[in-house]
Amino acid sequence: MFLKMRTERSTSGCSANDIEKLRSALGTAEAVIVGAGAGLSASAGFAYSGERFEKNFADFKAEYGITDMYSGGFYPFGTPEEYWAWWSRCIMINRYDPDPGAPYTDLLKLIGDKDYFVLTTNVDHRFQLAGFDKKRLFYTQGDYGLFQCSKPCCNKTYDNEYTVRKMAAAQQDMKIPSGLVPYCPVCGAPMTMNLRADDTFVQDEGWELAAERYSVFLRRHQNMRTLFLELGTGYNTPGIIKFPFWQMTNEWKNAVYACVNLGEAYAPEEIAKRSICINGDISKTLKELLNTYQNKG
Repeated sequence: MFLKMRTERSTSGCSANDIEKLRSALGTAEAVIVGAGAGLSASAGFAYSGERFEKNFADFKAEYGITDMYSGGFYPFGTPEEYWAWWSRCIMINRYDPDPGAPYTDLLKLIGDKDYFVLTTNVDHRFQLAGFDKKRLFYTQGDYGLFQCSKPCCNKTYDNEYTVRKMAAAQQDMKIPSGLVPYCPVCGAPMTMNLRADDTFVQDEGWELAAERYSVFLRRHQNMRTLFLELGTGYNTPGIIKFPFWQMTNEWKNAVYACVNLGEAYAPEEIAKRSICINGDISKTLKELLNTYQNKG
């Protein structure tokens, strides 16, 4: 197996030299493959805990003892009316909030004229809100904007915006009206979220097409100057982005690996000479990187 997890911690903070190295890597890259995790949205202000959680879910915290939005998604609510009251509110602030967040718009300014592709474990739609090309995105873990059958009876997903907005507007005392509880139009089973939590996750036609486009992109750029840019990806699901990025950087002789992640920027020894690790806030780093382009332009 590649690597023995011998890693080098990045230097503390983000230096001008780090920024210049990343600017140079972006400038010379023929392709940029972005790997984005929860840290990117957190840097944009879309945190799942703390003040934002307290502002929107104080009643759920008081009633159920839920302390953050992530763990709340696994709470065993006693009724579907409670379940969908939670989820409709969670979806509204994380999926249908119209603000994409500065890090996303700054990232597009940096790579929008490049041959790029985005692989992400985020499910909040921020890339599309920011204007990224939908055909250059692969949401591996699902989408807050989709329902699926809980069985599931088929590989179909369903847009949920209209229903979710009705749920959020009509809920009272942490319950939605029973008439708004969604059921599968094919088999009648209860609907659930299209989020990867177990083996019932539906990989619909859109998911399969995105996976194929990503695979083709990798094959097409294997011998080119490629920058693997990892933003805010931790160790919850390292096999999706982090480990494959390390592996491909090691195998592709013209590849460079860059990681921007506050407190978690690492590169294995095997690829250290072709790595840029910035242990800093993603939003600030992208803004500084954008400023270097503007100053040099």
